[in-house]
Amino acid sequence: MTQTAPDRTRTPDDRALPVVASASLVGESGPMSRVRALVDRVAATEASVLVIGESGTGKEIVAQALHAGSPRADREFRAINCGAIPATLMESELFGFEKGSFTGATRTHDGIVGQAQGGTLFLDEITEMPMDTQPPLLRFLETRRYFRVGGTRELATDVRIVAATNRSPATAVRENRLRDDLYYRLAAFPIELPPLRERGDDVVELAELFLARLNEAAGTSKRFTAGSLDAARRHAWPGNVRELKHAVERAFILGDRLVDLPAALGCSADAPARAMPPQGPGDALCVLIGSRLSDVERWLIEATLDRFAGNKRRAADVLGCSVKTLYSKLNRYAQAASET
Repeated sequence: MTQTAPDRTRTPDDRALPVVASASLVGESGPMSRVRALVDRVAATEASVLVIGESGTGKEIVAQALHAGSPRADREFRAINCGAIPATLMESELFGFEKGSFTGATRTHDGIVGQAQGGTLFLDEITEMPMDTQPPLLRFLETRRYFRVGGTRELATDVRIVAATNRSPATAVRENRLRDDLYYRLAAFPIELPPLRERGDDVVELAELFLARLNEAAGTSKRFTAGSLDAARRHAWPGNVRELKHAVERAFILGDRLVDLPAALGCSADAPARAMPPQGPGDALCVLIGSRLSDVERWLIEATLDRFAGNKRRAADVLGCSVKTLYSKLNRYAQAASET
């Protein structure tokens, strides 16, 4: 899934024609057709939307499509990753703070809620939001009113909320990662994104689109090798569309006239791609018996980094290794990829 600029064709009296919200979403497979239909149906409403899908499936792109197809399209689209902000800063990032409210608060700061006035606020990885911050967020969702940290004056704003998670929301509620009342408030209209491995020939359409964009930017006319698109169809794509995009970019850089996607994936054109086995919803990682230990370690590291939005310190803590060790392994993987 990827995004193109929305087409806002002007009529003679300069009024914008309605935008088809899903026009920016690539893919004609059955699962993606269902997503496109849901996006088109809900975009123009004020309903809160919860986008659910594995890492790399394009949750923020869906949020941007919802914004582009809404009456708020000419206002701000603001996004915040709830898993990338320390718990102690989460509330001030959301709602802002008053000058002098804590050490270092040398000026009054308007949080992302205020910055999104009139537009759309995208709360990515909502199940990673600290539990202490969830009650103020719930109150805001119910009233559209809030207080800055250290403030006594109640403020109001008008925003549309779109949230996303790569976990099962019901599981997050059971594990006390997400308040059930907040979940029900956010999930007025849920949209589940399919993993790339379930999208059939969408992978070919996306690969060709990424290559066309790279050719256009570089002024080149590179093309895929004969086995590239078949390899793309066979690959499990644990990183989904994000992984595909990066693989095409890597193959593009390494190739002179031909773009060898199997080489970028570390497999031959006529052999099954050596990739992470399909990954289930949430945090499950399914490994086939007989997989090489070095591959399993790499899959786990890459999946953990995806899980924490690239935050290497958090990933290292969870994996039980030092940040230095993690960097060393990542550098080794990058070197191996460049030598293929």
